[in-house]
Amino acid sequence: MEYQAKELFAKHGVATTLGVVVETAEAAKAAAEQIGGVTVIKAQVKAGGRGKAGGVKLAKTPDEAFEHATNILALEIKDLPVNRVLVTPATPPEEEYYFSFLLDRANRQYLCIASVEGGVEIEEVAKTNPDAVKQIPIDPGAGVDEAKAREIATEAAFPEAVFEQAVAMIQSLYTVFVEEDATLVEVNPLARLAGDKLEALDGKVSLDENASEVRHPEHEAFEIKDETDPLEAKAKDKGLNYVKLDGQVGIIGNGAGLVMSTLDVVAYAGEAHGGVKPANFLDIGGGANAQVMADGLDVILNDAQVKSVFVNVFGGITACDEVANGIKGALEILGAEATKPLVVRLDGNNVEEGRRILDELNHPLVTQVDTMDGAADKAAELANA
Repeated sequence: MEYQAKELFAKHGVATTLGVVVETAEAAKAAAEQIGGVTVIKAQVKAGGRGKAGGVKLAKTPDEAFEHATNILALEIKDLPVNRVLVTPATPPEEEYYFSFLLDRANRQYLCIASVEGGVEIEEVAKTNPDAVKQIPIDPGAGVDEAKAREIATEAAFPEAVFEQAVAMIQSLYTVFVEEDATLVEVNPLARLAGDKLEALDGKVSLDENASEVRHPEHEAFEIKDETDPLEAKAKDKGLNYVKLDGQVGIIGNGAGLVMSTLDVVAYAGEAHGGVKPANFLDIGGGANAQVMADGLDVILNDAQVKSVFVNVFGGITACDEVANGIKGALEILGAEATKPLVVRLDGNNVEEGRRILDELNHPLVTQVDTMDGAADKAAELANA
Protein backbone atom coordinates (compact mmCIF):
# COMPACT_ATOMS: atom_id res chain seq x y z
CA MET A 1 0.00 0.00 0.00
CA GLU A 2 1.01 3.63 -0.41
CA TYR A 3 2.07 4.14 3.21
CA GLN A 4 4.19 0.97 3.07
CA ALA A 5 5.81 2.06 -0.20
CA LYS A 6 6.66 5.39 1.42
CA GLU A 7 8.28 3.55 4.32
CA LEU A 8 10.58 1.82 1.84
CA PHE A 9 11.25 5.13 0.10
CA ALA A 10 12.25 6.79 3.37
CA LYS A 11 14.43 3.81 4.28
CA HIS A 12 16.53 4.41 1.16
CA GLY A 13 16.66 8.20 1.25
CA VAL A 14 13.85 9.09 -1.16
CA ALA A 15 12.28 12.43 -0.19
CA THR A 16 8.71 11.72 0.93
CA THR A 17 6.29 12.48 3.77
CA LEU A 18 5.15 9.44 5.72
CA GLY A 19 2.06 10.87 7.41
CA VAL A 20 -0.09 8.95 9.90
CA VAL A 21 -2.00 5.74 9.12
CA VAL A 22 -5.29 5.31 11.02
CA GLU A 23 -8.27 2.96 10.95
CA THR A 24 -11.00 5.18 12.45
CA ALA A 25 -12.42 8.63 11.76
CA GLU A 26 -11.65 9.66 15.36
CA ALA A 27 -7.99 8.77 14.86
CA ALA A 28 -7.96 10.68 11.56
CA LYS A 29 -9.22 13.79 13.38
CA ALA A 30 -6.54 13.39 16.05
CA ALA A 31 -3.87 12.98 13.35
CA ALA A 32 -5.08 16.11 11.56
CA GLU A 33 -4.90 18.04 14.86
CA GLN A 34 -1.36 16.73 15.42
CA ILE A 35 -0.20 17.64 11.90
CA GLY A 36 -1.94 21.03 11.87
CA GLY A 37 -3.08 23.06 8.89
CA VAL A 38 -4.68 21.57 5.80
CA THR A 39 -4.35 17.79 5.51
CA VAL A 40 -5.06 15.14 2.89
CA ILE A 41 -7.07 12.03 3.78
CA LYS A 42 -6.13 9.15 1.43
CA ALA A 43 -7.72 5.71 1.18
CA GLN A 44 -5.18 2.89 1.58
CA VAL A 45 -6.04 0.07 -0.81
CA LYS A 46 -4.00 -1.74 -3.45
CA ALA A 47 -5.73 -0.06 -6.38
CA GLY A 48 -5.27 2.91 -8.66
CA GLY A 49 -7.86 5.58 -9.32
CA ARG A 50 -8.44 6.28 -5.64
CA GLY A 51 -8.98 9.99 -6.18
CA LYS A 52 -11.59 9.50 -8.89
CA ALA A 53 -13.37 7.00 -6.63
CA GLY A 54 -13.65 9.57 -3.84
CA GLY A 55 -10.81 8.11 -1.81
CA VAL A 56 -8.62 11.23 -1.60
CA LYS A 57 -9.94 14.40 0.07
CA LEU A 58 -8.56 17.71 1.37
CA ALA A 59 -9.45 18.60 4.95
CA LYS A 60 -9.11 22.22 6.09
CA THR A 61 -9.95 21.39 9.71
CA PRO A 62 -9.79 18.33 12.00
CA ASP A 63 -13.60 18.15 11.84
CA GLU A 64 -13.42 17.94 8.04
CA ALA A 65 -10.78 15.23 8.42
CA PHE A 66 -13.24 13.31 10.61
CA GLU A 67 -16.03 13.72 8.03
CA HIS A 68 -13.87 12.72 5.06
CA ALA A 69 -12.39 9.73 6.91
CA THR A 70 -15.89 8.56 7.87
CA ASN A 71 -16.97 8.62 4.21
CA ILE A 72 -13.76 7.10 2.83
CA LEU A 73 -13.73 4.25 5.36
CA ALA A 74 -17.22 3.31 4.13
CA LEU A 75 -16.03 3.00 0.52
CA GLU A 76 -15.12 0.04 -1.65
CA ILE A 77 -12.63 0.93 -4.37
CA LYS A 78 -12.48 -1.61 -7.20
CA ASP A 79 -14.18 -4.14 -4.89
CA LEU A 80 -11.59 -3.54 -2.15
CA PRO A 81 -12.93 -2.31 1.21
CA VAL A 82 -11.12 0.69 2.67
CA ASN A 83 -9.99 -0.27 6.18
CA ARG A 84 -7.46 2.50 6.79
CA VAL A 85 -6.57 5.98 5.63
CA LEU A 86 -3.33 7.93 5.45
CA VAL A 87 -3.38 11.47 6.86
CA THR A 88 -0.63 13.73 5.48
CA PRO A 89 0.08 17.46 5.33
CA ALA A 90 -1.40 19.06 2.21
CA THR A 91 1.48 19.93 -0.13
CA PRO A 92 -0.03 21.25 -3.37
CA PRO A 93 2.30 20.46 -6.27
CA GLU A 94 3.36 23.20 -8.65
CA GLU A 95 4.18 20.54 -11.25
CA GLU A 96 3.54 16.79 -11.39
CA TYR A 97 5.89 14.23 -12.93
CA TYR A 98 5.82 10.47 -13.34
CA PHE A 99 8.71 8.07 -12.63
CA SER A 100 9.14 4.30 -12.36
CA PHE A 101 11.54 1.40 -12.58
CA LEU A 102 10.15 -1.99 -13.57
CA LEU A 103 11.13 -5.44 -14.72
CA ASP A 104 11.01 -5.73 -18.52
CA ARG A 105 10.59 -9.50 -18.88
CA ALA A 106 10.25 -9.48 -22.66
CA ASN A 107 13.69 -7.92 -23.13
CA ARG A 108 15.32 -9.45 -20.04
CA GLN A 109 16.29 -6.11 -18.61
CA TYR A 110 15.00 -3.31 -16.41
CA LEU A 111 13.09 -0.34 -17.77
CA CYS A 112 12.80 3.23 -16.56
CA ILE A 113 9.66 5.16 -17.54
CA ALA A 114 9.69 8.91 -16.89
CA SER A 115 7.65 11.92 -17.90
CA VAL A 116 7.68 15.55 -16.82
CA GLU A 117 4.21 15.88 -18.32
CA GLY A 118 2.87 12.97 -16.30
CA GLY A 119 1.50 12.77 -12.80
CA VAL A 120 -1.90 11.28 -12.12
CA GLU A 121 -2.96 11.70 -15.77
CA ILE A 122 0.02 9.72 -17.11
CA GLU A 123 -2.20 7.22 -18.95
CA GLU A 124 -3.87 10.05 -20.90
CA VAL A 125 -0.47 11.63 -21.66
CA ALA A 126 0.78 8.27 -22.97
CA LYS A 127 -2.21 8.14 -25.37
CA THR A 128 -2.24 11.74 -26.57
CA ASN A 129 1.49 12.57 -26.46
CA PRO A 130 3.52 9.34 -26.32
CA ASP A 131 6.78 11.17 -27.07
CA ALA A 132 6.47 12.85 -23.67
CA VAL A 133 6.73 9.49 -21.91
CA LYS A 134 10.35 8.37 -22.07
CA GLN A 135 11.26 4.68 -21.89
CA ILE A 136 14.91 4.14 -21.02
CA PRO A 137 16.37 0.59 -20.92
CA ILE A 138 18.51 -0.28 -17.90
CA ASP A 139 21.22 -2.93 -18.08
CA PRO A 140 20.82 -4.95 -14.84
CA GLY A 141 24.55 -5.60 -14.78
CA ALA A 142 25.50 -1.95 -15.01
CA GLY A 143 22.62 -0.57 -12.96
CA VAL A 144 22.03 3.13 -12.34
CA ASP A 145 25.04 5.13 -11.17
CA GLU A 146 25.24 8.93 -11.14
CA ALA A 147 26.14 9.09 -14.84
CA LYS A 148 23.15 6.92 -15.81
CA ALA A 149 20.89 8.93 -13.50
CA ARG A 150 22.00 12.13 -15.24
CA GLU A 151 21.30 10.51 -18.60
CA ILE A 152 17.77 9.59 -17.45
CA ALA A 153 17.10 13.05 -15.99
CA THR A 154 18.33 14.68 -19.20
CA GLU A 155 16.26 12.47 -21.49
CA ALA A 156 13.16 13.00 -19.35
CA ALA A 157 13.89 16.78 -19.42
CA PHE A 158 13.62 17.47 -15.70
CA PRO A 159 13.68 21.26 -15.17
CA GLU A 160 16.99 22.84 -14.22
CA ALA A 161 15.63 24.00 -10.86
CA VAL A 162 15.10 20.40 -9.69
CA PHE A 163 17.59 18.61 -11.96
CA GLU A 164 20.18 17.78 -9.30
CA GLN A 165 17.45 16.61 -6.91
CA ALA A 166 16.09 14.41 -9.70
CA VAL A 167 19.51 12.85 -10.26
CA ALA A 168 19.80 11.99 -6.55
CA MET A 169 16.22 10.72 -6.34
CA ILE A 170 16.62 8.51 -9.41
CA GLN A 171 19.60 6.82 -7.76
CA SER A 172 17.69 6.38 -4.49
CA LEU A 173 14.64 4.92 -6.27
CA TYR A 174 16.91 2.49 -8.10
CA THR A 175 18.36 1.47 -4.75
CA VAL A 176 14.81 0.72 -3.54
CA PHE A 177 14.20 -1.30 -6.72
CA VAL A 178 17.35 -3.44 -6.41
CA GLU A 179 17.93 -3.67 -2.66
CA GLU A 180 14.31 -4.59 -1.90
CA ASP A 181 14.06 -7.08 -4.82
CA ALA A 182 11.15 -5.20 -6.35
CA THR A 183 9.55 -5.81 -9.73
CA LEU A 184 8.05 -2.30 -9.77
CA VAL A 185 8.87 0.99 -8.06
CA GLU A 186 6.55 3.81 -9.14
CA VAL A 187 6.14 7.42 -8.04
CA ASN A 188 2.96 9.07 -9.31
CA PRO A 189 3.00 11.93 -8.79
CA LEU A 190 6.62 12.89 -8.30
CA ALA A 191 5.95 16.51 -7.36
CA ARG A 192 7.75 19.80 -7.65
CA LEU A 193 6.60 21.66 -4.56
CA ALA A 194 6.90 25.32 -3.59
CA GLY A 195 10.54 26.32 -3.23
CA ASP A 196 11.56 23.87 -5.97
CA LYS A 197 11.51 20.89 -3.64
CA LEU A 198 11.14 17.46 -5.27
CA GLU A 199 9.09 14.91 -3.32
CA ALA A 200 7.40 11.54 -3.86
CA LEU A 201 3.77 12.36 -3.03
CA ASP A 202 2.59 8.82 -3.72
CA GLY A 203 4.22 5.44 -4.21
CA LYS A 204 3.60 1.96 -5.49
CA VAL A 205 6.02 -0.93 -4.91
CA SER A 206 5.60 -4.55 -6.01
CA LEU A 207 7.95 -6.96 -4.23
CA ASP A 208 9.13 -10.30 -5.60
CA GLU A 209 7.81 -12.95 -3.21
CA ASN A 210 10.59 -15.32 -4.30
CA ALA A 211 12.98 -13.12 -2.32
CA SER A 212 10.89 -12.93 0.83
CA GLU A 213 11.83 -16.00 2.84
CA VAL A 214 15.62 -15.93 2.51
CA ARG A 215 16.63 -12.42 1.46
CA HIS A 216 13.85 -10.32 2.96
CA PRO A 217 12.03 -11.99 5.85
CA GLU A 218 11.18 -8.45 7.02
CA HIS A 219 8.83 -8.10 4.04
CA GLU A 220 6.37 -10.37 5.83
CA ALA A 221 5.49 -7.36 7.99
CA PHE A 222 3.91 -5.69 4.95
CA GLU A 223 1.26 -8.41 4.69
CA ILE A 224 -1.95 -7.50 6.50
CA LYS A 225 -2.95 -10.99 7.51
CA ASP A 226 -6.54 -10.29 8.54
CA GLU A 227 -7.20 -8.99 5.02
CA THR A 228 -5.64 -11.96 3.25
CA ASP A 229 -8.00 -14.48 1.67
CA PRO A 230 -8.13 -17.34 4.23
CA LEU A 231 -7.70 -20.03 1.56
CA GLU A 232 -4.67 -18.26 0.08
CA ALA A 233 -3.23 -17.89 3.59
CA LYS A 234 -3.82 -21.59 4.29
CA ALA A 235 -2.17 -22.56 1.00
CA LYS A 236 0.81 -20.32 1.74
CA ASP A 237 1.26 -21.95 5.15
CA LYS A 238 1.35 -25.33 3.40
CA GLY A 239 3.89 -24.10 0.82
CA LEU A 240 1.45 -24.34 -2.10
CA ASN A 241 1.49 -22.11 -5.17
CA TYR A 242 -2.21 -21.14 -5.06
CA VAL A 243 -4.31 -18.24 -6.31
CA LYS A 244 -8.06 -18.12 -5.67
CA LEU A 245 -10.31 -17.26 -8.61
CA ASP A 246 -14.05 -16.76 -8.92
CA GLY A 247 -15.26 -20.07 -10.37
CA GLN A 248 -16.65 -23.52 -9.63
CA VAL A 249 -14.03 -26.00 -10.95
CA GLY A 250 -11.06 -26.53 -8.65
CA ILE A 251 -7.78 -27.02 -10.53
CA ILE A 252 -4.70 -29.02 -9.49
CA GLY A 253 -1.79 -29.51 -11.90
CA ASN A 254 1.96 -29.94 -11.93
CA GLY A 255 3.78 -27.09 -13.59
CA ALA A 256 2.64 -23.49 -14.02
CA GLY A 257 2.34 -23.76 -17.80
CA LEU A 258 0.12 -26.83 -17.62
CA VAL A 259 -2.06 -25.25 -14.93
CA MET A 260 -2.49 -22.05 -16.95
CA SER A 261 -3.46 -24.11 -19.99
CA THR A 262 -5.91 -26.05 -17.82
CA LEU A 263 -7.57 -22.80 -16.73
CA ASP A 264 -8.15 -21.91 -20.38
CA VAL A 265 -9.48 -25.36 -21.30
CA VAL A 266 -11.88 -25.42 -18.34
CA ALA A 267 -13.13 -21.90 -19.11
CA TYR A 268 -13.78 -22.95 -22.71
CA ALA A 269 -15.49 -26.21 -21.71
CA GLY A 270 -17.57 -24.36 -19.13
CA GLU A 271 -19.29 -22.32 -21.84
CA ALA A 272 -21.32 -25.43 -22.71
CA HIS A 273 -22.17 -26.15 -19.07
CA GLY A 274 -23.84 -23.08 -17.64
CA GLY A 275 -20.78 -20.86 -17.90
CA VAL A 276 -18.81 -22.50 -15.08
CA LYS A 277 -15.24 -21.26 -14.65
CA PRO A 278 -11.99 -22.27 -12.96
CA ALA A 279 -12.01 -21.69 -9.20
CA ASN A 280 -8.27 -21.43 -8.64
CA PHE A 281 -4.69 -21.77 -9.84
CA LEU A 282 -2.84 -24.52 -7.93
CA ASP A 283 0.54 -25.79 -9.06
CA ILE A 284 1.83 -28.70 -6.97
CA GLY A 285 5.10 -28.74 -8.92
CA GLY A 286 7.20 -31.88 -8.97
CA GLY A 287 6.39 -33.11 -5.48
CA ALA A 288 2.96 -34.66 -5.98
CA ASN A 289 3.15 -37.09 -3.07
CA ALA A 290 0.19 -38.00 -0.87
CA GLN A 291 0.70 -35.16 1.61
CA VAL A 292 1.13 -32.48 -1.06
CA MET A 293 -1.95 -33.77 -2.88
CA ALA A 294 -3.89 -33.89 0.40
CA ASP A 295 -2.84 -30.32 1.21
CA GLY A 296 -3.94 -29.16 -2.24
CA LEU A 297 -7.28 -30.94 -2.05
CA ASP A 298 -7.81 -29.70 1.49
CA VAL A 299 -7.50 -26.08 0.33
CA ILE A 300 -9.66 -26.52 -2.78
CA LEU A 301 -12.40 -28.60 -1.14
CA ASN A 302 -12.79 -25.96 1.57
CA ASP A 303 -13.69 -23.39 -1.07
CA ALA A 304 -17.50 -23.21 -0.86
CA GLN A 305 -17.67 -22.14 -4.51
CA VAL A 306 -15.96 -25.32 -5.76
CA LYS A 307 -18.38 -27.95 -7.10
CA SER A 308 -15.87 -30.30 -8.77
CA VAL A 309 -12.09 -30.73 -8.95
CA PHE A 310 -9.97 -31.35 -12.05
CA VAL A 311 -6.59 -32.99 -11.35
CA ASN A 312 -4.49 -32.61 -14.52
CA VAL A 313 -1.02 -34.15 -14.30
CA PHE A 314 1.60 -34.84 -16.93
CA GLY A 315 4.08 -37.29 -15.44
CA GLY A 316 7.70 -36.32 -15.86
CA ILE A 317 10.09 -36.14 -12.92
CA THR A 318 7.11 -37.12 -10.80
CA ALA A 319 5.70 -40.29 -12.40
CA CYS A 320 1.96 -40.87 -12.79
CA ASP A 321 1.97 -43.80 -10.37
CA GLU A 322 3.33 -41.49 -7.65
CA VAL A 323 0.54 -39.02 -8.44
CA ALA A 324 -2.07 -41.80 -8.33
CA ASN A 325 -0.75 -42.97 -4.96
CA GLY A 326 -0.83 -39.32 -3.87
CA ILE A 327 -4.51 -39.05 -4.78
CA LYS A 328 -5.22 -42.35 -3.05
CA GLY A 329 -3.37 -41.25 0.08
CA ALA A 330 -4.99 -37.82 0.00
CA LEU A 331 -8.47 -39.32 -0.05
CA GLU A 332 -7.52 -41.54 2.89
CA ILE A 333 -6.12 -38.53 4.80
CA LEU A 334 -9.16 -36.36 4.09
CA GLY A 335 -11.71 -39.10 4.70
CA ALA A 336 -15.22 -37.68 5.11
CA GLU A 337 -13.96 -34.15 4.29
CA ALA A 338 -13.67 -35.21 0.63
CA THR A 339 -17.22 -34.76 -0.69
CA LYS A 340 -16.82 -33.27 -4.17
CA PRO A 341 -16.21 -35.20 -7.41
CA LEU A 342 -12.66 -35.44 -8.76
CA VAL A 343 -11.91 -35.77 -12.47
CA VAL A 344 -8.38 -37.07 -13.02
CA ARG A 345 -6.40 -36.94 -16.24
CA LEU A 346 -2.99 -38.61 -16.13
CA ASP A 347 -0.49 -38.76 -18.97
CA GLY A 348 3.24 -39.23 -19.41
CA ASN A 349 5.72 -41.22 -17.36
CA ASN A 350 4.23 -44.48 -15.94
CA VAL A 351 0.71 -43.50 -16.99
CA GLU A 352 -0.53 -47.12 -17.29
CA GLU A 353 0.46 -47.91 -13.73
CA GLY A 354 -1.06 -44.66 -12.47
CA ARG A 355 -4.37 -45.38 -14.15
CA ARG A 356 -4.32 -48.97 -12.84
CA ILE A 357 -3.90 -47.72 -9.26
CA LEU A 358 -6.91 -45.43 -9.58
CA ASP A 359 -8.97 -48.13 -11.31
CA GLU A 360 -8.20 -50.49 -8.45
CA LEU A 361 -9.04 -47.78 -5.92
CA ASN A 362 -12.50 -47.51 -7.50
CA HIS A 363 -13.36 -44.49 -5.35
CA PRO A 364 -16.91 -43.17 -5.92
CA LEU A 365 -15.69 -39.57 -6.17
CA VAL A 366 -12.96 -40.25 -8.76
CA THR A 367 -13.57 -40.27 -12.52
CA GLN A 368 -10.67 -40.89 -14.90
CA VAL A 369 -10.66 -39.31 -18.36
CA ASP A 370 -7.82 -39.92 -20.82
CA THR A 371 -7.69 -36.51 -22.55
CA MET A 372 -7.30 -33.00 -21.21
CA ASP A 373 -10.26 -31.65 -23.22
CA GLY A 374 -12.47 -34.56 -22.20
CA ALA A 375 -11.54 -34.22 -18.56
CA ALA A 376 -12.19 -30.48 -18.59
CA ASP A 377 -15.60 -31.08 -20.14
CA LYS A 378 -16.46 -33.73 -17.51
CA ALA A 379 -15.32 -31.48 -14.64
CA ALA A 380 -17.42 -28.61 -16.00
CA GLU A 381 -20.42 -30.90 -16.41
CA LEU A 382 -20.15 -32.16 -12.84
CA ALA A 383 -19.73 -28.61 -11.49
CA ASN A 384 -22.85 -27.50 -13.33
CA ALA A 385 -24.83 -30.50 -12.11
